[in-house]
Amino acid sequence: MTEPRGMSETELLLKGYGLTTAEFFYRMPDYIHVLNSFLWQEYDLAPDHPRLFQFVDFWQKEIDGPLHSVRFTHRKLIGPGEWRNVVGEFTLH
Repeated sequence: MTEPRGMSETELLLKGYGLTTAEFFYRMPDYIHVLNSFLWQEYDLAPDHPRLFQFVDFWQKEIDGPLHSVRFTHRKLIGPGEWRNVVGEFTLH
């Protein structure tokens, strides 16, 4: 399942998406003994993490620096039970 395009962040969060942050450790092509890191963040669905694995596949096919390791965390920022739509307007004077 891929992320629906054109949806607001709130809509994504209400559909179960959470913020996934990954740190990629990779080797420099010309200096294989040097490890660099790259941070990546995207709204993704746990536990399958399709966006993260899509990015890992892209990295392995398109980027010259071979991956050493990847560590990631996932956090749901809001759940459907934590949000309520309040409709109202107060006019002063």
